[in-house]
Amino acid sequence: MLTDDPDLPPCCTEELTPAAAKKALAEFDAQFVRGCERCELCKNRKQTVFGAGNPRPDILFVGEGPGADEDEQGEPFVGRAGQLLTRMIAAMTLTREQVFIANIVKCRPPGNRTPTDDEMTTCSPYLWRQIAILRPKIIVTLGRPSSQTLLSTKTPIGKLRGEFHDFPPPALAHLGLPRARLMPTFHPAYLLRSPGEKSKAWEDLKQVMAALGLAVPPSGGR
Repeated sequence: MLTDDPDLPPCCTEELTPAAAKKALAEFDAQFVRGCERCELCKNRKQTVFGAGNPRPDILFVGEGPGADEDEQGEPFVGRAGQLLTRMIAAMTLTREQVFIANIVKCRPPGNRTPTDDEMTTCSPYLWRQIAILRPKIIVTLGRPSSQTLLSTKTPIGKLRGEFHDFPPPALAHLGLPRARLMPTFHPAYLLRSPGEKSKAWEDLKQVMAALGLAVPPSGGR
């Protein structure tokens, strides 16, 4: 998960205006992501799912990959897990339009399975370039695959969550990515299966809110 793709343009090294960032994201999607055939996931997709939201956000949410609903609509996190993520963002006193939401892989894995290491290795250079354009202040990784990929670690999500980490990690320093604070938390799909863990995810999100100077409401995230 530490390699880059020499066939892609270098990561953006300047701080773009929102309009310029929006244009750069759209052009990168059109020229490199939308027609990608670099791994087997392209064979069964209906369309790639690049990501959506504010082109210069304070917060970037990163999941693992599109599901059936996302593959159908071309938008990230629009199924049941996405609806929960929308509620989590609302509990933070924000909207989806104020943040950016993306995934490690841009094509739906068959049967909504977890992306393989090879698939994430192949697709992650797209995410690095998104991050370089977006330049978020905080990255919230949703679940084990995205947390381990962005932090270049095999540490379980249960041990990673609950505190901020520095991004990029040393293993990704050669990419020249912008610095951000990274908060790992549970994936909304996991929270749907394990609702008792929602309070832990809410504690993670409250730390993000505090770091951004947002007023933390007395309750939320449920």
